[in-house]
Amino acid sequence: MKTKESRFQVHDELTAPERSLPILKGALAGGGQVSNFLGVLAGSPATLRAYARFRSELRHGSLSLATQQRIALAVAEHQGGDYALSTLQRSARDAGLGLDEIALAREFDSRDETEHALLRFVRGLLDTDNAPALHLHEEAREAGWSDEQILEAVAHAALAQFSNLLARSGNVPKDGSGEEGRLLRAA
Repeated sequence: MKTKESRFQVHDELTAPERSLPILKGALAGGGQVSNFLGVLAGSPATLRAYARFRSELRHGSLSLATQQRIALAVAEHQGGDYALSTLQRSARDAGLGLDEIALAREFDSRDETEHALLRFVRGLLDTDNAPALHLHEEAREAGWSDEQILEAVAHAALAQFSNLLARSGNVPKDGSGEEGRLLRAA
């Protein structure tokens, strides 16, 4: 069933295509509920599997969870990703970021100079269709980021862009909004 806001069906474990079920069941086991984003992705088993694999590999990379969250926050803010921002506020806090660091990350900034250098590189990447300015790459390296970590930062930025693009294209409702609508209709 489509929610009032979504352009795509938001699937659950009862309506999803069979090839999407293993990932949805894994999400249920880990978090207790399938997000609207994953519910929409479940409509294309290949897309859901590709997203899950890409995200899983990056989560086990060399960047800390806090750095991953900073990148996702910056990209979501840059792209106007309301859906992502609504979930990242909580997950960034869970990753140990304070409210001040969350606000700074949304502006490609950090009080930590090392993190700041990497976020400036990511911003340079997003602000142009060409290669980011060489000095941004050099600053990230001088701040201590390895090529492996810089490449992972690019991949995290790409994953965040994909997530924002999908959420916008489908007008994916924020998690919990469907429940609010059901409660209002029941009242």
